[in-house]
Amino acid sequence: MENRPRNVLYATSARIGGVGLDAVACETLRGIEDCLGKAIAFGVRAPGFDRSKIVTLGWHPVRLLSNLDRKYYYPAKKKALDRVASRMIRRGNFDLFHGWSGEAVRSLRVAKELGIPSILEIPTWHRHKGNVVPPKTEKEIAMEKAPIPERWLNRLLISRQESLEEYELADLLLVLSEKAEETFRFAGFPKNKLFRMSRGVNVERFHPGKRPENFRALFVGALIKRKGVHLLLEAWKKLKLPRAELWLAGHLHPEIEPYTKNLPGSVKILGFNHRVEELYRQSSVFVFPSECEGSAKATYEAAASGLAQITTRESGDVVVDGLNGIIIPPNDSGAICCALLNLYEHPDMAERMGEAGRERAVSHFTWDHFRKRVLEAYQAAIAMRQPQRV
Repeated sequence: MENRPRNVLYATSARIGGVGLDAVACETLRGIEDCLGKAIAFGVRAPGFDRSKIVTLGWHPVRLLSNLDRKYYYPAKKKALDRVASRMIRRGNFDLFHGWSGEAVRSLRVAKELGIPSILEIPTWHRHKGNVVPPKTEKEIAMEKAPIPERWLNRLLISRQESLEEYELADLLLVLSEKAEETFRFAGFPKNKLFRMSRGVNVERFHPGKRPENFRALFVGALIKRKGVHLLLEAWKKLKLPRAELWLAGHLHPEIEPYTKNLPGSVKILGFNHRVEELYRQSSVFVFPSECEGSAKATYEAAASGLAQITTRESGDVVVDGLNGIIIPPNDSGAICCALLNLYEHPDMAERMGEAGRERAVSHFTWDHFRKRVLEAYQAAIAMRQPQRV
């Protein structure tokens, strides 16, 4: 591949192997194995990697802060990773740096100073989320003036100003969806600095199963308001569909507990499930009415499992309205009602959409596709540093 790097430094505060961002880190390293110089992470769970190329921070002194609230401990881990990565960039002979938003400002400064192309992976939207925000908000000013020791703890947090600096320093920003890209375009970033980076799914693990006799709607994810769980419960109680069930798989957060009072027997709160693929195979449709995501992992899994989906544009690009699901506006329980009723009353349509979703996952969203996109992003970042031919 033209412009392919030979000695990449990859840094993540995740672990290599597992679920969520751990899986993304694992699949990234599998895709760049031939050009990986070093990777820095907080652990390695997956087999098959050259461990001499991976620096793990499992015993880093930042672990001594693990008794702090997660609000402070996780940013402290990210800043520790950034310090290690920035030193490695200065000492090494890397020809590309690949880091993550919120944990790379020092590293990006050094990469910029040394003329090394850099990539910043954005797991969600621009920090301003498409809004106009003043240089300093009242909340930020209050945090700076907070009494000690709270003021010291606040310094562990990733500031908005650090995130904005990262965006400017990186040569290429990896954004996960059209909606995420829009938030950066609104903030003034040129299109050629943004690279659409859809994720992947294991289409062997997630595949269609035998549909249940009764209608069963499934939600998978953290049970929080941002993901629209309270609105889904409100819609389900209004519909009172006969011979129908709603399954909610995920950790129940306190903010949702008030909405779980006096639920009908058709609602099952399943908690976190390690065999979530079996839940998809036992369901009729998938519902994910989130108001803000990077690109929701569950939408990839539902598509690979052959389920018609009810979701929002804010959840990512996996679902095409009318093809493999129904796109609804966020924060609209009435729209959830209409979409659920539509698929309930038209099972043939739901089946067609599910088949189209499976085909779309296999054709565009496998981990093989993801790894290919990573290398294409590297090529694009290096090309941006090269002088343009006249």
